[in-house]
Amino acid sequence: MKQLKNPLLMKVLPQAVIWLLLMGLSAYLLHGDVWTFWTWWLLAAFMGMVAMPVTGQLFQNFDDKGWLFSKVLAILVTGFLTWFLVSIKVLPFTTASCIGVSVACGVLCFFLYRNQLKNGIDCFPEGQLSLILWEEVLFFALFLMWTYLAGFNPKAYGTEKFMDYGFMEAMMRSTTLPAADLWYSESTINYYYGGQYFAVFLTKLTGSKVEITYNLMRTFVAGFAFVLPFSLVRQMTKDRMSGRLSGNQRLLPAISGLVAGTAVSIAGNMHYVIYRWILPWITTLTGGEVTDSYWFPDATRYIGYNPETSDKTIHEFPCYSFVLGDLHAHVVNILFVLPLIALLYTWHKRYRRGKRGEVSMDWAFWKQELLMPHLLLLAVMLGMFQWTNYWDFIIYFVVVGGTVLFTNIIRFEGRVKRILAVTAAQAVELAVISCLVILPFTLQFETMVQGVALAQNHSLPYQLLILWGLPTLLVLLLIVSILIEKLKGKKNQNVYTFMEAIAPPDLFAVILGLCAIGLVVIPELVYVRDIYENGNARANTMFKLTYQAYIMFGMTTGYGIFRLLKISRQKLVKALAGVCLFFWVWTVGYFGNSVSSWFGDVLDPDGYQGLNATAFLETEFAEDAAGIRWLKENIEGSPVVLEANGDSYTGYQRVSAMTGLPTVLGWYVHEWLWRNDTADLNEKSADVQSIYTSLDEDYVRQLLDQYDVEYIFVGSKEREKYGEALNEEMLKSLGTVVFQDEIYDTYIIQIGE
Repeated sequence: MKQLKNPLLMKVLPQAVIWLLLMGLSAYLLHGDVWTFWTWWLLAAFMGMVAMPVTGQLFQNFDDKGWLFSKVLAILVTGFLTWFLVSIKVLPFTTASCIGVSVACGVLCFFLYRNQLKNGIDCFPEGQLSLILWEEVLFFALFLMWTYLAGFNPKAYGTEKFMDYGFMEAMMRSTTLPAADLWYSESTINYYYGGQYFAVFLTKLTGSKVEITYNLMRTFVAGFAFVLPFSLVRQMTKDRMSGRLSGNQRLLPAISGLVAGTAVSIAGNMHYVIYRWILPWITTLTGGEVTDSYWFPDATRYIGYNPETSDKTIHEFPCYSFVLGDLHAHVVNILFVLPLIALLYTWHKRYRRGKRGEVSMDWAFWKQELLMPHLLLLAVMLGMFQWTNYWDFIIYFVVVGGTVLFTNIIRFEGRVKRILAVTAAQAVELAVISCLVILPFTLQFETMVQGVALAQNHSLPYQLLILWGLPTLLVLLLIVSILIEKLKGKKNQNVYTFMEAIAPPDLFAVILGLCAIGLVVIPELVYVRDIYENGNARANTMFKLTYQAYIMFGMTTGYGIFRLLKISRQKLVKALAGVCLFFWVWTVGYFGNSVSSWFGDVLDPDGYQGLNATAFLETEFAEDAAGIRWLKENIEGSPVVLEANGDSYTGYQRVSAMTGLPTVLGWYVHEWLWRNDTADLNEKSADVQSIYTSLDEDYVRQLLDQYDVEYIFVGSKEREKYGEALNEEMLKSLGTVVFQDEIYDTYIIQIGE
């Protein structure tokens, strides 16, 4: 057999073999769903490649020129621009509009690429084919893994799923944005619907169906939640070890990146280690009886629950979210938070060595400072966060501002007035642009925030240590190590010279770590007031802040552990870093525990149910399934379909959630949060009951006309709620029965004139 001599072929051969295996494996595991899976992967790959003339310039100091980030930035720019044009009534929200805007952006990238070629600018990662292929293999593998797991429990039922899925169906039906509120038919959605919008945008681009893409979007995000931290931390580690990589050490950046990806998207927290393993082990040693009863959500419901108090909180993290399957705002925005952090690092690395010496603060100076492409894009992304997850806007405005301040201290050699002037101007720029680009949303949005208050309750110290002690220790070790290295043998250092001496990845990791610690501390001091104040006052604040803290801690973990083990010369620091690594590896076991608890035996492919998020209707709502599918298949637009209203997180609103068709009133607590008007909700609830139970036909017709009801659904939940009071004879007299189930008593009435 003739020996292969082409060095390029030999270099990419392993990736090619793995690639073919993964393609075959995906077809075997996903069955018919594989076509939509491949379509989404190919779309992301194509859009990312087309966007490289832009991304390659933004990430020119990355080995891969931001290859993985280019996919997300392409989706972000085309999706956000489409939304903006639809929101200001320039375009209808249709498949043609989504494709048209995407093509227009692609054409602009093509002309930019031609201009770059003429000027000798290389925007593609030349000489990095092997790295690019490994990144593609990694993304495909993680995307496939999560998609396969989702197929073991695909139903859009339970927790927040009715809302998330319903938002997608409502937007699929609507040509305007925001779409009609499926649970408050008289108004439009008054919530952060940007995450579900992007799922619909990709659904329209690919010609897919929401039944499949509801699950595919969450696995898409989960895949990126691994590979984007991998890319960033790999680059940070390589930057820090520049000139020291030889032999097996060349693998260190990739290993560091893999740890970061795992820490952000797959690992759990120390609650799992202590309550699943250490405490049961101690109980066994002391002669006690141990039962294997660890329930993976306990790691997210600890403070206020064990021991039980009136201060119940939430401290979720990505792995829990990906397993649970909600497509909520904080989950989808992971897709955009990670590129923002990476953009911030590449900006810090690129601009920290600004013009030295005295520079006149003239027009040219301010033009350069205020027209930095990275900061302009960061401003747009921050603005978008007000629509995708407002908490992230506040969090990352501070993170960006802090990074800008630290970088400017270095750039301007400690000149206080110049540092403050430029930082203030850039902060104003970020604030103004971020508010302007999102005006189509904020002008129609009524805030749910009722102010900020001092925290009346506080977490027990040992609970904070269990949840956040491990990553906090790692951050502190990193800071101590850097302080010892930079201050040893030096006197009279000022802030500027000290910070300048810190390598860019070290300083950036410290910034992320300190921001994460701050996010953990804030809920112990203050909280944002909302309707959950009685008994769950700190829940939402802790939830949203510590969620982002976990993500930042995860990347600091990936970078910090190996930076300490490889570079630090302090034996104690190395030893403690090794201990941190040991316990962190232990937290990864949370993934296996949660997967087996939620999905069952995933090692048996026969248990794969498919990605259809509505397949549960035939088993969970057998009486209503046929009627719901009839509405979905036969009703166009968004006419009001009346169904019985009920409490949040229950089976009520199964019709509106699964069809996207608006009803008079839906989940009570959700609408209370979004509208903050219980009197109005109580009136609507009484009116819905009157329509189903009143004997006064004229009054019922008046109510139907008031709420513009076109269809009435009578099924299992209506009979459950109204019982014998349900006036079916009168309801049928109001119009024509357009659907009648052949087996069950479920029917749909179209209201007559």
